[in-house]
Amino acid sequence: MAVPALADRSPQPRALPLREVRTRLTQLVSLAELTDTVTVVTRDGDPRPIAAIVPAPAARTAAQARADADRVTAVSAGWARRLEELHRQSGRRHAAELRALTDALAEAWAELERRAPAGDPALARLRAAHADLLRP
Repeated sequence: MAVPALADRSPQPRALPLREVRTRLTQLVSLAELTDTVTVVTRDGDPRPIAAIVPAPAARTAAQARADADRVTAVSAGWARRLEELHRQSGRRHAAELRALTDALAEAWAELERRAPAGDPALARLRAAHADLLRP
């Protein structure tokens, strides 16, 4: 029994020069449609590919992949901008809270020093325990 001519299901794309593609375009398009064959088009005498005839689902998939990649890039850039802005805001908020806390601590120590007798050992122990907080 003879095997039909269109039964060529080789995964390797075939390469044809542009002159031959012009002559056999209808056949190559049918081949791509029916057997998912990819035909790479080259310039006459140059083996480098310049185009391809691919099945429509494969072309659509590549276009969708590009669109998905573009969408992911745009969404990622948006999230990166948002995260950077939140980081800046939290840094400003943190600096303001740290200033307020430092000011409150300075006031508390000023009040302790004013109220405690000179040379009070409890105040000296408290000062030693909080030495890291008292550095300017």
